[in-house]
Amino acid sequence: MTSADKKRSAAEASLEFIEPGMILGIGTGSTVNFLIDMLPGIRNRIDRVVSSSKATTALLEERGFAVSTLNEVGDLDLYVDGADEATKRLNLVKGGGGALTREKVLAGAARRFVCIIDDSKLVGMLGKFPLPVEVLPMAQAFVSRRFVKMRANPVWRENFVTDNGNHILDVHDLAISNPLEIEDRLNRIPGILTVGLFAHRPADILLIGNDEGVRELRG
Repeated sequence: MTSADKKRSAAEASLEFIEPGMILGIGTGSTVNFLIDMLPGIRNRIDRVVSSSKATTALLEERGFAVSTLNEVGDLDLYVDGADEATKRLNLVKGGGGALTREKVLAGAARRFVCIIDDSKLVGMLGKFPLPVEVLPMAQAFVSRRFVKMRANPVWRENFVTDNGNHILDVHDLAISNPLEIEDRLNRIPGILTVGLFAHRPADILLIGNDEGVRELRG
């Protein structure tokens, strides 16, 4: 199976978790885009839908959905999103698309978080994919120096501004052997808005598209 086929299979498998009357949160990225294409077919199950990015909002509106804000709906029944890396413990690295802050908010507001990936994203230890970190523009150089002291290599994602008006540092060479500890440590650095490490709020269910179909892992 191609990578696209695996992503599509994982997205399709997530449909069974969308039950009638749900308030649904939708993430951002190539795997989620397959899910968005499928949502019109189960429109009658979805009460309200909330988006994690302007890009996802545009895709949902193109398919006839009225997109609500989290402030309007309160908590979510279900949040479905992809990931750049995932472990068997369901810890994630997210933010390759730059929507990590809103994604983390929606994951935190969701009663259940289903993550959909292809098998290339499943890793033994997080950190091979550069860790996205959203920073206030005025703090970019300061935060970068803090990462250098940690023997990591922060790279500014040039010509990119988040939906919140901030910058992204993609942090290379950061060994994430203890995701909870690293997330706590980075959250204490002034100027960091969000770290693309989902350890305190991992996925509840991981759906992994592979050559045999879809593998499911639960927390």
